[in-house]
Amino acid sequence: MTARGLFLLLGADPHCAWLPAGIELDPCGFVLTGPDLPVRVWRTPAEPPDALATSIPGVFAVGDVRSGSMKRVASASGEGAAAVSMVHAYLDSLQGVRGDSRPSAL
Repeated sequence: MTARGLFLLLGADPHCAWLPAGIELDPCGFVLTGPDLPVRVWRTPAEPPDALATSIPGVFAVGDVRSGSMKRVASASGEGAAAVSMVHAYLDSLQGVRGDSRPSAL
């Protein structure tokens, strides 16, 4: 019999066992990010972390591994692009001011 269609389910299992112990996970094992993180790991109670930030500063989670994500390729791709900007902002915060260590966009 020939198949008329195919449904592929990705992201049903998080496979996060390799992550450092400091990464907060939800009860199903997906990575907690942003305002879903416990308040005790926020910088201040009034300042939630960036939407894709994890409980370890400078570590961001996107796509299927993230708790509450859409579990769709297109959304994971968009989250990945957004995370790049968050990584740059995080690195800039470590330097205090942006130096010449990274080339600026042309």
